[in-house]
Amino acid sequence: MSKTDNASKSASEQTLLDQAKEVKDAARHLALASTAQKNEALELCASLLIDRTDAVLAANQKDIERARESGTSTTVIDRLMLNKARIDSMAKGLRDVAALADPVGEIAEGWVRPNGLQIRKVRVPLGVIGIIYENRPNVTSDAAALCLKSGNSAFLRGSSGAIDSNLEISSILSEGLKKAGLPSAAVTLVRDTSRESATEFMKLRGYIDCLIPRGGPSLVAAIVENATVPYVIDGDGNCHIYVDETADLDMAVEIIANAKVQRPSVCNAVETVLLHETVIGDLLPRLEERMPTVEFRADQASRRFLERSVLATEEDYAREFLDLILAVKTVTGLDEAINHIRRFGSGHSEAIVTNDYSASKRFVAEVDAAAVLVNASTRFVDGGEVGFGAEIGISTQKLHARGPMGLRELTTEKFVIEGNGQVRA
Repeated sequence: MSKTDNASKSASEQTLLDQAKEVKDAARHLALASTAQKNEALELCASLLIDRTDAVLAANQKDIERARESGTSTTVIDRLMLNKARIDSMAKGLRDVAALADPVGEIAEGWVRPNGLQIRKVRVPLGVIGIIYENRPNVTSDAAALCLKSGNSAFLRGSSGAIDSNLEISSILSEGLKKAGLPSAAVTLVRDTSRESATEFMKLRGYIDCLIPRGGPSLVAAIVENATVPYVIDGDGNCHIYVDETADLDMAVEIIANAKVQRPSVCNAVETVLLHETVIGDLLPRLEERMPTVEFRADQASRRFLERSVLATEEDYAREFLDLILAVKTVTGLDEAINHIRRFGSGHSEAIVTNDYSASKRFVAEVDAAAVLVNASTRFVDGGEVGFGAEIGISTQKLHARGPMGLRELTTEKFVIEGNGQVRA
């Protein structure tokens, strides 16, 4: 057996705790790395990813074939599928993060006390970021990039459905780290994809400093039930667009079509449109023509203006479809639209299309969500689109991080207090 075979066997036989110890040790070294060294690693990872495109695609094809054989839905396969353009985008994401300002060492604020003590709050890495995610191999590089730049180790636990893709991508990233003189274990993928392993991963207290799930309601429920480490929920996206009576209907058609059709399988796609009762006659036939592949689930008032629709249920308004399905409801005005969002919204992204400034101000003030948009597609609620380079998730919580989570959301602050002999009376 060759040395390579021995190394491979050793890696495959590691326990989860063995991996956790290595990842934690790597985090200590990475926290001290310079910005230049981290940027070099990101650039090397990006180049290696492009160079190994064929290997990544071959691994991804194995995952796709297994998914098709098991009857996996087309939307899930879309999340899983990689192609040259998506790999190029992953590499670009790595380089975009390299170009961003390094938050580590940034002085958030500082002051001097009357006794002469100099106090400042300095931004530092969290340590080990655990990411548990489903069938999205691009998350492997996005998460690793943000963790690396913010000085954190990335401890990755992907799904069984994407295991071949994730193994190939993570090995490339580990190689890039090593070439830059950084510990390769700073990007580590859990090989065991069993449910028991997932539960054990959620309980690695003392090894994982922050856990971020990227997946559906069942994953989030498992985190809430089992996790003994701090976590930030990347929640589901039951996103709404409300079209006001003053809206530019040409604009509304394009915004809704973009938010629903451009990529329906993602959390910032729109799931329900709320339409002022005065616009439904003009707008709905245009939406139906603009989105011929979309199934409409509408209330009775809306169905009168749709040639192809089914009657919407309460469950439809509560669902994140992640598919070419759109719920529609006619409302009497802004109050009813806001009340509907309060009842069914998941706190992710909500949008209004209007030419009424006062309506937009009320919507922004009264709608409680991680992101509120005026005259723009919900698809812009994304780390890259808001200038983060990439995102590790979109938090629907209200503590520490909310909305797209970039570099700063992966750091914390510590007090540095300097004196010249002061003692407390």
